[in-house]
Amino acid sequence: MKLRRLGPQGAEIPVVEDGGRHLRIDALTADIDGVFFAGGGLERVRAALAAGTLPELDGAAQLRVGAPIARPTAVLCIGQNYAAHAAESGDAPPTVPILFYKHPNTVVGPFDDVAIPPGAVKVDWEVELGVVIGRRARYLSSPAEALDHVAGYVVSNDVSERAYQVEHSGGQWSKGKSAETFNPLGPALVTADEVGDPQNLRLWSLVNGQPRQDSHTGDMIFSVAEIVHHLSQYVVLEPGDLINTGTPQGVALSGRFPYLSEGDVMEVGIERLGAAQQRLVAASVPA
Repeated sequence: MKLRRLGPQGAEIPVVEDGGRHLRIDALTADIDGVFFAGGGLERVRAALAAGTLPELDGAAQLRVGAPIARPTAVLCIGQNYAAHAAESGDAPPTVPILFYKHPNTVVGPFDDVAIPPGAVKVDWEVELGVVIGRRARYLSSPAEALDHVAGYVVSNDVSERAYQVEHSGGQWSKGKSAETFNPLGPALVTADEVGDPQNLRLWSLVNGQPRQDSHTGDMIFSVAEIVHHLSQYVVLEPGDLINTGTPQGVALSGRFPYLSEGDVMEVGIERLGAAQQRLVAASVPA
């Protein structure tokens, strides 16, 4: 299944795609969030689809596309999970997953603008496979059971400000990751059963129509299953949590491309999950 949230920010309507139609599921759930996943929401939607009881959302094509999950309780991120990206960052490949966090309010829709913070000069793009947790994951015994705790997958753009990340953070990265709008997500949450093997997906990015990243999730140092298992030893992963699994080579941090400026357009996509586009704008500053 493909789940989306359509409509104005803060008033999105949850829907499921079915043969090109967008069917409302707001009679089944208030939103696509942790409560939905923990309460068997995916199973209820599947049953309603099979029964043919879901109404179509009128004018869906004209509505804004929101992030496919409502504000998660946590956005957990894995750093340098592709060897070539670690190399272009000047670092050796990690021997254990590197964890950092983004603020949940970084999550916005896949076609929403991304705001450049005042004084930011090193804004960068990062296409990533996003993993949405469907069942609580706590001290899992092995990677073999990890994927049973995944609800589905999303296209994620881990936008970063590299000066904030490297020069302002005292060794921690989250200052460079947590500006408002710095995690466009979507267009859809594609359920795990439809995606299949998460290590068999091409992912790419472009800036102003010019190729930047082009890689494959099979090149991850740590697989999705290994990441979920590993994190569960340190963090209780809750339904609706988002995990960004790392980005491949081809970012501005490499020195091969200029950093982003106001008016630039990022495009990111992942095979079987869709594509998204965001424009860079200057952040509004309180008077």
